[in-house]
This record gives sequence, C-alpha cells and structure tokens, in this order.
Amino acid sequence: MLPQQALDLLIEGNERFINNIKTEHDMISVREELKEKQQPFASILGCSDSRTAVELVFDQNLGDIFSVRLAGNIASKMAIGSLEFSTEYLGVKIIVVMGHSNCGAVKAACDHFTGGNIGEIIQLINPSVEKEKTILANEERTSKNNNFVDKVCALNVRSQIQKIVSESTVIQRQIEKKQVGVIGGVYNLASGRVNFDMASLIL
Repeated sequence: MLPQQALDLLIEGNERFINNIKTEHDMISVREELKEKQQPFASILGCSDSRTAVELVFDQNLGDIFSVRLAGNIASKMAIGSLEFSTEYLGVKIIVVMGHSNCGAVKAACDHFTGGNIGEIIQLINPSVEKEKTILANEERTSKNNNFVDKVCALNVRSQIQKIVSESTVIQRQIEKKQVGVIGGVYNLASGRVNFDMASLIL
C-alpha cells in the first residue's frame, strides 16, 4: 500500500461515518486474525477527547489504526516515539495529526492556563496561540472567541506535524524513501467530517 492509498482509505471511511454507513465485520474472525500480530495502515495522533474515537470516525476495524491520543494532539517525545514504532515496526503508511473543533486543551492554551501537569501540554500548544495574528489584540483572543480557537487549532495541527518531522530522523528517513506520508486534519464534532489540510500533506 502506498501512502496516498492509505489516506484514501481514511477519507472513504470518514464519508461512510458521515453518512451513517457502517462496515460490518465478523469480530470473532478479526480477533483470531489479530491475536499474534497487527498490521495497521495508518497512525493517528489525535486528542484524548471522548468524542474523537478514530476507529469510529474513519469506520475502521480492530487492527487498522495505530492510535496515539493526548490532549491537544500534542507531539510529545513519547508520542513521536509511538509514531516511530508504528512506522518502523508495523509498516504504517500514513501519519495523521488530527485536531478537532471545540478542543478543551486548545481553549486552555488560548486562556493561558498554567496549573498542574496540564501546563506541560499547554506549553506545546502555546506557540500556535502566539503565531495566530489575524485576530487582533483589541479583539477577543480567548476561548470565548470560537473563531480564534478554530484558527489556533488549525495552526496547532501544523505545528505538531513540523515537530514530528523535524525531531524524528526515523520518520524523516521513511518520508525520503516514500514509505510513509504525513498530513494534518481537523475533525468537526457537529458534522463528523475530517477536513484534511492538503497543504500540510508530505508524501
């Protein structure tokens, strides 16, 4: 499977999800097939939000998606290591960094939250808050402004992609060999659609 083909499978699966068409699977057979090994075709760095279960959003089966979930879909060192494992040892063909609308972690960053261990997560989103310049200082640059939150969310997805590619020599090598692709997207909680950012696509 080529990276573009893997992406196409995700796009097709998301269309089924949007239209309430679910692929039927014999789960007993699937579990039997997967008990010794896994061969996922996609890795998704997504948010921990309970409304963003990627297997459902992309209408995929057990064993199809290697899911890495952290609040704010942040590319921490551990997250990058997990993505490396999926590409190096499991043969994943596409990595998706998936943000989502109304993200609580992004909102916390917009409000400059600093408490507890959540602050470690917010620090990795803060650069996207600072990078967002279209909402002016005299406007509402907090979580109360949905437009601001959406713009920061999209910037955060691109920022995490840049972090993954710049900090992972393993993934860099695989991109150069055309073994894996990387793309960002934002899942809309209301519509169910994942809007892929084709400008971020690395093949």
